[in-house]
Amino acid sequence: MMEHGGSEWLDLVWFFAALGALAVFLAALLKVRVPAAGSARLLARAGLIAAAAMATIVANVILYKHDAHLDFTREHAFTPSPDVQRVVRELTSEVELTYFYQRNNPNAVGAKTIMETLGRSNPLLKVRTVDPDQNPGMANRMGMKIYNAAVITAGDKRLEVVSTDDREIALGIVRITRNDNRPICFGSGQGEYDIDNFEFHTHFEGSGGHQHGQETTLVNVEQHGLGRLRRALEKLGYSVRKVELAKVGAVPGDCAALVEGNPRYRFAPPDIAKLKAYLGQGGNLLLLIEPDYPVDGPLAELLASMGVAVEDGVLVDPKSHYFTDEQMVAISAYPTHPATINLGLSFFPGARPLRVVAADGVKTSAFLSTSEQSYAKAPAGQNLNKPAVHTLGISAQGLLNGQGPRPFRFAIVGDADFASNSFFPYLANSDLALGLIAWLRGEERGPAMKPSTEVLPTVALTEGQMRNIFILTVLVLPGLAALLGIFMWWRRR
Repeated sequence: MMEHGGSEWLDLVWFFAALGALAVFLAALLKVRVPAAGSARLLARAGLIAAAAMATIVANVILYKHDAHLDFTREHAFTPSPDVQRVVRELTSEVELTYFYQRNNPNAVGAKTIMETLGRSNPLLKVRTVDPDQNPGMANRMGMKIYNAAVITAGDKRLEVVSTDDREIALGIVRITRNDNRPICFGSGQGEYDIDNFEFHTHFEGSGGHQHGQETTLVNVEQHGLGRLRRALEKLGYSVRKVELAKVGAVPGDCAALVEGNPRYRFAPPDIAKLKAYLGQGGNLLLLIEPDYPVDGPLAELLASMGVAVEDGVLVDPKSHYFTDEQMVAISAYPTHPATINLGLSFFPGARPLRVVAADGVKTSAFLSTSEQSYAKAPAGQNLNKPAVHTLGISAQGLLNGQGPRPFRFAIVGDADFASNSFFPYLANSDLALGLIAWLRGEERGPAMKPSTEVLPTVALTEGQMRNIFILTVLVLPGLAALLGIFMWWRRR
């Protein structure tokens, strides 16, 4: 079903109401007695024909104004996904979409039907579907030489998307309609995760194996990067670039937001001054810090002026964690915040606690919190506090030190790995990272579309399952083969 001037259910009601009324009317006509002869018979027949024609016209008008799309296939192969429908419904300017399909390709035929359905859902989306074999002139005029591709135009902008996936075409619509070209800047020079690094690894160790800043460290930070986050932002039409604070006189004013993802070295006082000046002019900053990063001196003062205090230790949550690792804090319930609307389960592989403090002219709120059973653990292994609800994500907005031409926006998370290549694609981690950046840019809700991220298939096993597999494959099966060989040798002997 597709919305058009009302809710989906209302459209469906109108659809069946019109068909029902037409059926009842036609059934009634079968029982109408026509005078036997004369002019009365002719007038009666003319009246019945006119009434039938009027009923048909009214039914068609109702169905046109309340379009309903019914898809009875098990996979809903001819129905746009909810995210795609949302993108089209939220269009505020006219977009033209021409889809060139190959009629012998079932996926292309399904995409053609979906494109036509989308075109009926919003008058701002003008859709044409073209078979290049039957209409080669149209393909030549638009410069298309391949099948199953969409040409999307908006004003003087043109974009080509080669796909039969409606999500990829919807992402093309998002890119071409984005008018805010300010880049998202990523800090470099402090050992941050590199946006050009696409390396990743997957590991789901037990609670005793995945350590974060404690006796042993199994996470090799050199294998982490923010390349997957960068690729997702580019698919959404955002421009991305690096900024090295030590080599610029100031944070570029055209940066819609600055992301500091897991800095490894302390910020020098001049760098802190640049951050302060950027925020004082209404800049936006996302800070992702790991438990082992020192936060003191000028950096701690800057955070305090924005209503944030960073505490020590690694959070352990026996009640809410991912897989079997109690240091992989999992969160499924969120307070009201634009970045967490309709957000599912997110998890954080080694996070430190944060605390909200008072700051003049700043509105601060926690948007990520643990369960009431969580506690912070020191590198030496001792517990730093009693079980309680701890905060690991805080947002703030306002005027820095009560002064400035525009309010800043700031978000801090006591973990950087959740947005890294190794954990970005899983569960709602990508939604959270993209939602935070969208909020920092001034968008009051996350992106309508979430780009798909390629991930390798993984199998998560418990410690007992791994032990059983080891016993079976290393001991039992080779042992049985050896025993069988000995038995055959004994028999032949």
